[in-house]
Amino acid sequence: MDGIDSLAGLPRAPAAGAAPGLGDGVAARMPARADADLQALAGAGFRVRAVTRHGRDGAVETTDRLAEEVPVALVFNGISHAVMLATPADLDDFALGFSLVEGIAATPRDIRGIEAVEGCDGIALEIELAPARFMALKERRRSLAGKTGCGLCGVDSLDALDLNLAPVPRGVPLRRSAIEAALAALPARQPLFAATGAVHAAARALADGSLVAVREDVGRHNALDKLVGHCARRADPDPADGFVLVSSRASYEMVQKTAAAGIGCLVAMSAPTARAAALAERLGVTLCGFARPGRLVVASHPARLLAD
Repeated sequence: MDGIDSLAGLPRAPAAGAAPGLGDGVAARMPARADADLQALAGAGFRVRAVTRHGRDGAVETTDRLAEEVPVALVFNGISHAVMLATPADLDDFALGFSLVEGIAATPRDIRGIEAVEGCDGIALEIELAPARFMALKERRRSLAGKTGCGLCGVDSLDALDLNLAPVPRGVPLRRSAIEAALAALPARQPLFAATGAVHAAARALADGSLVAVREDVGRHNALDKLVGHCARRADPDPADGFVLVSSRASYEMVQKTAAAGIGCLVAMSAPTARAAALAERLGVTLCGFARPGRLVVASHPARLLAD
């Protein structure tokens, strides 16, 4: 699936080899564009709305760019699995990444097809799953049936939180200067945040700090799912090389998704949670929080970071 003809005329996300799109280089030019030109980026997930802006000089009628947020249902072989509020862009990456990090698919080859269907003020991602994986998904759903729902992030029970992940293999050592290089490069790769100030970013960085992919979404988990899907589709880069950088805090699920992708380091611009740090310690993930120029707090496996 290349993308969707989505709500309010959102155009299709670019396919491989198409013109640059979200996270692929348009951001550096974006701050200099006028509002009319920015409308061309509406496919990246925002719309212009009339607003009243209040300031020291009183109220002014003007316009602002607001991030899109639509219900996106993930449907496997005709059975609805989950509904997320998400930015309606890069949904093919979202479907694949979600399937992989949740253990629904073991490899991209387990996903036979993805189709986006608009309706009911949202989008359904119809995902065709390989028969063996679909049988495993149905068995997992049956094993959870009848258990008390915890209401935590949409899972059916507390048992569903643990994906029984194996520890991540030790990867390429990292230098703090690489993390600072990635931090410096990230703002120019966030066109939707520059337009709206309302979305999170997840970036894949190599061991030297260069960014190879960035995805944005109103949900921090969604942004990471999209990033994982994008990289898995291209089998690049090697999971052992580099780290993930997120603009949000580092929660338990963010560590879980990073480990499920086989990546050994998660760097967050905000704080890690205690549960996230404990999981990172168990899974061999180096978890860094409060990432800023000249500042970094390492909550697990600090030996992976080398002095500059």
